[in-house]
Amino acid sequence: MTTHASPVTEAAPREPAPAKKPGRDRYFDLLRALALFRVVLYHLTGWAWLPLVFPSMGVMFALAGSLMARSLKRPAVQVIRGRMRRLLPPLWLLGVVGVTGMVLQGWGPDEDGHPGWWLLHLTFWIVPLSDPPYAEGLPGVHGFIGENWAADLAGPLWYIRAYLWYVLLSPVLLKALRALPVLTILAPIALAVAFEQEWLTLPGERIPSALTDFSTFGACWILGMAHQEGILRRLPRYIVPSVAPVIALAGLWYALHHDFGTGNDLDSMPLAQALWSFGTVFLLLHLSPSWTEWPRRLRPFADTITLLNSRAVTIYLWHNTCILIAATLWDRLWGFPLLEQNVPGLLESVWPVLILVWILIGCCVLAFGWAEDLAAKQRPRLWPTKEPGARVRGGRRRSVPGS
Repeated sequence: MTTHASPVTEAAPREPAPAKKPGRDRYFDLLRALALFRVVLYHLTGWAWLPLVFPSMGVMFALAGSLMARSLKRPAVQVIRGRMRRLLPPLWLLGVVGVTGMVLQGWGPDEDGHPGWWLLHLTFWIVPLSDPPYAEGLPGVHGFIGENWAADLAGPLWYIRAYLWYVLLSPVLLKALRALPVLTILAPIALAVAFEQEWLTLPGERIPSALTDFSTFGACWILGMAHQEGILRRLPRYIVPSVAPVIALAGLWYALHHDFGTGNDLDSMPLAQALWSFGTVFLLLHLSPSWTEWPRRLRPFADTITLLNSRAVTIYLWHNTCILIAATLWDRLWGFPLLEQNVPGLLESVWPVLILVWILIGCCVLAFGWAEDLAAKQRPRLWPTKEPGARVRGGRRRSVPGS
């Protein structure tokens, strides 16, 4: 009797397909670009409803947390050093310009009466473990930049300080997330409740400020890590659409019952901000399509989105100063009677100012953006609308992954 060999045993063993290197997630790039645009628009207009439409800071921390978890497949010390290297040079460039301008206008050790502490606190412009100091109440500069400009320049630095602490804590947070995912994700929210109910009070300003930022946006950072680790994908599909809106609406309810409005929006309500940002980010990560290529409808905007992502730190650090300069210059137009009498509506509109702000931001990208390339060990580029080319390392070329 003739026997036939099994086709399984006859077939030659196949070589396993090489694992694809992770590339840029275009969905994340889109979210970061939208977050930057919303931040600029909000700081120009102060419209209280904008953080409800899109909670930019929660989104930016979540994206950074996801990328940090992805990077922590390498040794933690190496990853932290790399993140700090990318973050600090743009800050140093801002400090060189800003602190020099403050000193030229008379800011110095005698301002606080404690020259030793003043010099010590200046080191926070080098490594922002706490908020870097700045001069209060400085006069404007020849009708070009408004008064108290140093406060506007230093305004975004809380984000740099918070980001640095998240980076330093990420190895511990990632271990906790893998061991106790639910408790780790909810711990910052619990801390926000403790602060709001005054169950926990701390002396001074610097430590409470840092812990408040952690309680407000820490859950978003950890959600980003959970997304990268695949923890969110293991949830039943109905969980996030059922739970996230309830959490977000709880934040909205809290805000509406605490005089929410212009001058008292989510930025001044840490618990409401924490809940709304958490719920919204939870949904956005759940819906994540993980685009490796741009969808057809977004391709016309690809270069702009790439530019915003390539210069995200520069744009964030300098946008407040650009807003102040643009508003100061635009206000000078009221000095022309012809314009005041014929087009007062145009002079009162925020949209021409917004266009001027983005022109000034573009100038800052040209003037200071190269620091981000040097920090990333890339060739400096003036206007990076395309992905950076391959780098040579150890004699072999490799593509630069998304960051």
